[in-house]
Amino acid sequence: MKRLIAAALLSLVCVAPAWAASNPIVDAPAGKLEGRMSGEVRAFKGIPYAQAPVGALRWAPPRTVATWEGVRHADDFGPACLQFKAPPGGVYWAPPPPMSEDCLSLNIWAAPGAAKAPVIVWIHGGAFSGGSSRETLYEGTRMASKGVVVVSINYRLGVLGFLAHPGLSAESPDGLSGNYGLLDQIEALRWIQRNIAAFGGDPANVTIAGESAGGLSVAYLMAMPSARGLFAKAILQSAYTTSAAALKRLSNGTPSAEAAGEALAAKLGASDIAALRAMDAEKLTNKAAFAYFPFPTVDGKLIPRQLVDTFDRGEQAPVPLIAGFNSGEIRSLMGLAPKIPLTAAAYEKTIRANYGDLADDFLKLYPGGNMGESILSTTRDGLYGWTAMRLAVKQTALGQPSYLYIFDHGYPAMDNAELHAFHGSELPYMFGNIGRTSPYWPAIPQTPGERAMADAMVDYWVSFAASGRPRAKGAPDWPAYGAPGYFMAFQDVPKVSANLLPGVFALNERVVCRRRAAGTQPWVWNLGLAAGVVPPKVEGC
Repeated sequence: MKRLIAAALLSLVCVAPAWAASNPIVDAPAGKLEGRMSGEVRAFKGIPYAQAPVGALRWAPPRTVATWEGVRHADDFGPACLQFKAPPGGVYWAPPPPMSEDCLSLNIWAAPGAAKAPVIVWIHGGAFSGGSSRETLYEGTRMASKGVVVVSINYRLGVLGFLAHPGLSAESPDGLSGNYGLLDQIEALRWIQRNIAAFGGDPANVTIAGESAGGLSVAYLMAMPSARGLFAKAILQSAYTTSAAALKRLSNGTPSAEAAGEALAAKLGASDIAALRAMDAEKLTNKAAFAYFPFPTVDGKLIPRQLVDTFDRGEQAPVPLIAGFNSGEIRSLMGLAPKIPLTAAAYEKTIRANYGDLADDFLKLYPGGNMGESILSTTRDGLYGWTAMRLAVKQTALGQPSYLYIFDHGYPAMDNAELHAFHGSELPYMFGNIGRTSPYWPAIPQTPGERAMADAMVDYWVSFAASGRPRAKGAPDWPAYGAPGYFMAFQDVPKVSANLLPGVFALNERVVCRRRAAGTQPWVWNLGLAAGVVPPKVEGC
């Protein structure tokens, strides 16, 4: 019996090194990492790129992680950054992942033979209050199999990622606070610059990409001087360039970010920053979730000015970009849409009161005869459509190739749920993960047509990252925006057209221009029925 046990133990010892040897190991400047194979692609998960200051140190820039000794296992995702655990329901819901206040990790997918491959860095959405890099939609195997290195990152969220407060500003050498989640993103890009070559990536050919708050993050990274040189291209999906609070003063009708932080502290019964830091991180996150809106802050240094001002001045990163939005953005975000009035006459009366001399132009685009669709389109166009078109216009003016799209693709389960091309519905296609959607997501049929759409979108995104020109096998070449205003419509198949939604950009541009000139109103959450009185016409608007 003893000999049998000894033989069995010896067989385990002999098998173990062979199993371990099958796992990919990379010797990066940060240290050695052992990953796993994901199909034909190497996957390294849960790699710490920085340490989030926690507890008594929370609300500070990310801290450098020391180089580790030996081989670090990188076979599972790191914890998500702390966020409110929403109850089941809604297309975006998924079981809550493990969470931690110390959550700054990233994941890498790369083909075994990759060398100087283009890199796509994915920044997740979630309104700066939810989401993580471990979501199944963002799995990078399919993209990496096409010849890019895919990286997805975590960054601090909610009150832990974006709180500004006079007490925090007083601690800072620059007198600043807030924007900690954006500082995390910059630190991740710096880590990538130092380490990605070890995984086969080219640090000189990094594309930053994101959707929703992730797309807005990309816009801020383009505008931040401290992020310059950390990326070469940008992809912004359903971004929204709303006005942001200034750090220390009332601006565009919005209280200062510091004032918002003080108001939150008062609601939480915290007399100072020490009291806030003494709070349990999870309890703090949950209590703040319904009392605080996390958002970037215009602090004069990290973010010098409003995004619209930076892009008007041509001070953004001069890089090629893809920008676009979905035709049904608001169908899954009905909280952003005002209630439908009882009558078309009531609708028109409110619009005329709000828009004055612009009312006729507004009603041509969004008539009262179909108020439900007009309200959805108003919010979609003001938040996402205007932003995407503006990005294409401004980047083209810099002499950079810009590629505009609208995702207008549907399938039976989606359309039967009245969610045609809803917010985020392009994600399973552009990642090539149409079989990996969450529990309440309308199931995508595994048909040749759906697979062909996914193939085309993966190809377009990968080729753009490689060369700055989106091309796809068996699909039309995607022309740059240019003077004709070319765009790609992802419908039943990809189709090239020009002059997207005539009149939409001009109307929203005039409204925002007037609000900027008046300096007393935010933009662009206040739209249509919820617009309030748009300021009167001024020179240049």
